[in-house]
Amino acid sequence: MFAVEVRDHIMIGHSLPSPVFGPAQGMHGATFTVDVAFYTEDIDEHGLVVDIGLATEALTATLNPLRYQNLDEVPEFKGKFTTTEFLCKHIFDQMAKAVRDGDLQDKSRVKKLRILLHESHVARAWYEGVI
Repeated sequence: MFAVEVRDHIMIGHSLPSPVFGPAQGMHGATFTVDVAFYTEDIDEHGLVVDIGLATEALTATLNPLRYQNLDEVPEFKGKFTTTEFLCKHIFDQMAKAVRDGDLQDKSRVKKLRILLHESHVARAWYEGVI
């Protein structure tokens, strides 16, 4: 498979209110580096997996509602632990919708996405799946 990956970042605040999270139970901030990989079985007639500009725009549009937000106050996240893994799946769902809606032009070519969130230089999580 071929792949193209684009990157952005978000700064958020949240709490993880369960003893399993130790000191992260309280309100704290996080800066995530976000990578999105688009997979296709072949490249198009122009030699592309996806247009990098359109992929970057779709990622920016997906992340904008999360930027500088307290995730504890986001209605759709109410009652959820907004872990790095949870955010990976949320971003995956939004990016998959962008692909299906044709925001990257040729929606039929992208077969799989991988969303990778770098929580720090020593920890990261990802979600990948077929779309």
